[in-house]
Amino acid sequence: MSEARDSQILLSFDAPPLPGDVPSRLPSPFAPGPPVRLARVAAEALQHRLRLEQARWEELWRPGGGKMFGVLVVEASPGQWGFLCAFSGMLGGNWRVEGFVPPLFNPEARAAFLPAGEAELAALGRQYAELTEQCARLTPRLPGRESELRMLEAQRREVAHLRAERSRALWRQLSTGFEVPNARGELRSMSALFAPRPPPGGAGDCAAPKLLACAYRHGWRPLALAEFWWGATPVGGERRSGAYYPACDNKCGTVLPFMLEGMDVEPAPARPAPVLDESPVRVLHEDAAVLVVDKPHGLPSVPGRHSPGRDSVLVRLLERFPDLTSAHFIHALEAEVSGLQVIARDTATQAALQRQLSRGEAEHRHVAWVDGLLTQEQGRIDLPLRGTTSGALETLANPRNGKQAQTDWRATQRSGTRTRVLLWPRTRHAMQLRIHAAHPLGLGVPLVGDPRFGVEDTRLLLHAEGLGFTHPVTGERLDFSSPPPF
Repeated sequence: MSEARDSQILLSFDAPPLPGDVPSRLPSPFAPGPPVRLARVAAEALQHRLRLEQARWEELWRPGGGKMFGVLVVEASPGQWGFLCAFSGMLGGNWRVEGFVPPLFNPEARAAFLPAGEAELAALGRQYAELTEQCARLTPRLPGRESELRMLEAQRREVAHLRAERSRALWRQLSTGFEVPNARGELRSMSALFAPRPPPGGAGDCAAPKLLACAYRHGWRPLALAEFWWGATPVGGERRSGAYYPACDNKCGTVLPFMLEGMDVEPAPARPAPVLDESPVRVLHEDAAVLVVDKPHGLPSVPGRHSPGRDSVLVRLLERFPDLTSAHFIHALEAEVSGLQVIARDTATQAALQRQLSRGEAEHRHVAWVDGLLTQEQGRIDLPLRGTTSGALETLANPRNGKQAQTDWRATQRSGTRTRVLLWPRTRHAMQLRIHAAHPLGLGVPLVGDPRFGVEDTRLLLHAEGLGFTHPVTGERLDFSSPPPF
């Protein structure tokens, strides 16, 4: 975008700011609550425009189609104020839209290599799926098929390794060429900002970084920022159209502090440090086919796709078991959940354990506290789920068309306004126990410490305390227990 065309995106206020409306220094983008008046006036002007163009942006009102927008009030020259507008990610499938600031990166340069890289990843993904299906059809107990299975598993591991390496290389190429400016005129690549870990996907694509970069490019002084949600409620259900929200921690928590260096900014509100369990991952059982581990609270089971070195159960185990992959985890407990999990060391064992779980031949017992007094002693929650964790609580279940989801439960203790329960998931869905507890058609009360469906506390009081299954190779029944830490 040329400088002349770029400068046309500076919009004027209908009336000059009132005395006292211009902040003496930039309010912190991380401060909760409504923005200062001048930023709110600019945001309302953008919202008015979006209403007038609702037919053009009707995708924003489809389920899951809403997005964050932002405005930045700037002083273009002494006594001349205006504002800039931005959207997060893409709008209408485009990075550049008239009347909005451009992205931080050069879309044309990215288009020169990204499509080919994405096509290669898709091809490797299809190859991996085909090999997984072939492995699942074989069993090592059939005479003459052991060598064939080992060969297929070796090919499958190699494809998984190639895809992971190619994905990381592509993301490094994206983030290294993504230069971020600050108020001092310094530039730093996105990869350097997040080093030594890779940047999360979409870093730098939020509205606030785009707005600040545009202001710096023209020498305009940022005065006030506002970001708001517009359109349909997000699949996560936490935001509503027209409401203001502070900058996110996951991406902007790293990007914006650098971009604001050299500017007079109000301090960001203090944020409590997360309480993590630093206990090691205990290996309770290991053999050539199976691992059973006791996971501490606060530790993810597996790292993210773009953060393969992130601290997790898998990363901690790789030194001892270098052939493990995330696909070997029969049930990857959420980071907030502690307790027992079983890990298969080959495809045949993985398939056998999954069959035992689906047939009810294996047991995975959890203990939890729920935030309410249950009147019944036990029961079964038979509430089909949509197969996604994104959406408002009431929309995560679909009794008519959802995927079967069953949880048995029994109350064991009552204390004050809480009930201690045992939970047996008979099906495996992400966040099944948390949804079945909180949903009105389930227990109707959230788990204690559940920040998503209840009230955040020092931790989520959910622990996998019991695990039992038949060893797929030896036929021996194995049972394990882990006392809950609460």
